[in-house]
Amino acid sequence: MKLSTITNAKQVFDLVRDDLAAVEREFARQSDSDIRVVTEIAEYLLAGGGKRIRPLLLLLAARALNFQGESRIRMGAVVEMLHTATLVHDDIIDTADTRRGRPSANTTWGNSKCVLAGDWLYMQSFQIALDERNFHLLDLLISLTQQMVEGELLQIQKLGHLINEQEYLDLIDRKTASLFRVSMQLGAALAGSDENVERLFGEYGHNLGMAFQVIDDVLDLTAEESVLGKPAASDLREGKATLAVIHALERGTGEEREAIRTVLADRSFVRVPHKDILTILRRYGSLEYAMDMARAYAEAARQSVRELPDSDTKRALMWVPGFVIDRDR
Repeated sequence: MKLSTITNAKQVFDLVRDDLAAVEREFARQSDSDIRVVTEIAEYLLAGGGKRIRPLLLLLAARALNFQGESRIRMGAVVEMLHTATLVHDDIIDTADTRRGRPSANTTWGNSKCVLAGDWLYMQSFQIALDERNFHLLDLLISLTQQMVEGELLQIQKLGHLINEQEYLDLIDRKTASLFRVSMQLGAALAGSDENVERLFGEYGHNLGMAFQVIDDVLDLTAEESVLGKPAASDLREGKATLAVIHALERGTGEEREAIRTVLADRSFVRVPHKDILTILRRYGSLEYAMDMARAYAEAARQSVRELPDSDTKRALMWVPGFVIDRDR
């Protein structure tokens, strides 16, 4: 399929549709365990859908560099398994009841089984990667896992407390952008690219991941529960100060700052309604400030791959940042 322009998500996903289907089959095959509960939880999570943006990035990176080996399918399954494992653990830590409009796995199987199932998915993803016999791939994945765990630990430490913008950016780099970055780097590494190409692809993934999380956090504050598939303003209910909230805290009156601090400390909107917090955020342009930062990261992602030879894959990579910014969930 040759396209002069990319105008919608279907065109992007059509470029690697067969590969993404193969990644899902590989995920299902690799999560087929003798311990039935592991398989049941993995099947439930896989059926929950999701954007599959991380394996999409790996596949697009490999395709941009003309790599068509079967390793791209296996490693695509690896990054989706790692992402899925983090979701299982996040839902337990956050005591979440829903995920993508369905009951979270821990509400069905309980925390104990889900913690272990998440651990199993982590270990299985490393087993698949080990079979590639490529130390560089393992190095990328080990460093990634350490960063994601560090990010989760940092977030737990900060719950209910005020953080500054730099602390927030460091947190989302570890928790979210690191997996986007490594997904792109893995695609480049599989293709045998040099360090400079892998670095540029990693920059693309980092910047895209930062934009993705900033938008996620804005949507958490503003979108309807029916669209999000989870309760609105979940971050504030969990004591998490995200970018727009931090921006307003640095500019608001003493009374407004106290209102935000009350919600973060209470982890509820009992004393201060959600609409009052939104009013404060809009008064200081805090939501638009976060959107502008996300747009800047999206543009930085585009700049990282601008020098690639023209192709459908390059046009897809140039289009994806806009999709990340404009999505509604």
